[in-house]
Amino acid sequence: MWELIQANKRKSIFIFIGMGLLLILIGFTFGSFYSPENGGFFGIFLALILWGILSMVSYFAGSKILLAVSGAKEVTQEVHPQLYNVVEEMRIAANLPHQPKIYIIADAAPNAFATGIKPENSAIAVTAGLLGTLNRDELQGVVAHEMSHILNRDILVMTFAGMMLGAITLMAEVFARSLWFGGGSRYKSKSSDRGGQAQLIIMILAIALAILGPIMAQLLYFAISRKREYLADASAVRLTRYPDGLASALEKISGTNLDLKTANKVTAPMYIINPLKKKGMQISNLSSTHPPISERIKILRSMSQGVNYANYQNAFNSVKGKTSGLIPQSGLTDSSVIGLRTSDLSQTSFETDKQVKREVGDLMMKLNDFVFINCTCGVKIKVPPDYKNNSITCPKCGRIHNISK
Repeated sequence: MWELIQANKRKSIFIFIGMGLLLILIGFTFGSFYSPENGGFFGIFLALILWGILSMVSYFAGSKILLAVSGAKEVTQEVHPQLYNVVEEMRIAANLPHQPKIYIIADAAPNAFATGIKPENSAIAVTAGLLGTLNRDELQGVVAHEMSHILNRDILVMTFAGMMLGAITLMAEVFARSLWFGGGSRYKSKSSDRGGQAQLIIMILAIALAILGPIMAQLLYFAISRKREYLADASAVRLTRYPDGLASALEKISGTNLDLKTANKVTAPMYIINPLKKKGMQISNLSSTHPPISERIKILRSMSQGVNYANYQNAFNSVKGKTSGLIPQSGLTDSSVIGLRTSDLSQTSFETDKQVKREVGDLMMKLNDFVFINCTCGVKIKVPPDYKNNSITCPKCGRIHNISK
């Protein structure tokens, strides 16, 4: 596993370097646009400073910001014991020394993500809809996928790559606005005085980079993201030894008609399935943050011989119809046989849509500080957080209950 993590890092470094060179080129070109003599190196300096500031903010506060923006709330084991048990099982299977913090998002749309630069400060967030939709095997598959992102250090790579993308996009936006509000006329005056064709070339290159730079950076960023989703699937089935659990979970999550209200373009790549992608859009392309769901499911359900990395690579090649080096060679040399397990049918619950909606609704109320009181007559009283009285009367039997908040 450690060799695979290191190999993943080395491959990502090449794409990371490509984004870095693009950032330097944009900084140099934009700087030269405003000051042909020595502005290029000053532009590089500003570009690196901007990326450094964004990266530092993300490194020290990125997880807190992401969880806050997503509306995630840290919960105790009492709120959802099964979720806690599954996370603990997958932590042990992954041999992580620290238990990730557990968060729940009060949203009916099923989805999940992991965050945390280091394993010791990591967190896994799931929506209330996910907990109400999936059975235990499926939930285990999703948690194992997110645990794999933590184990493979994906969040660290994606954080710094994302900040580099943000720096490139911000620089291009500032340049375009300054050009629109008079920067072009100032340069034109300087250029006409010098009469140099080289400066005209710099102007054209700067405008081209302002348009194409963010697009090129996004394509590189998405390339990293797509590959790491495949690798997280491969690592997840090693932890659960049950590929069908994750495959079934992906089917349910992608099949929902509900929109994740707190998701946006910044947070969308972090989720197990892109929450902004419309239902039925299964085709992946260069601008996709995730591989196509149908393809991921086919790969998982093609793993009939075992769940080590070689089995996943073979299934990947079979579905793709070509040989691909998705798994590093160090992962393919693992000769250990990891067999499939069967589902524990006793864990399967057959609930109606009405029951699922009620459970999801109750969980969302708990997250929003509702107080639940079970009356002896069988009625469950749900007291909102802004209720002012110290007692409440059961609407069915008239019994008076004291409220402890």
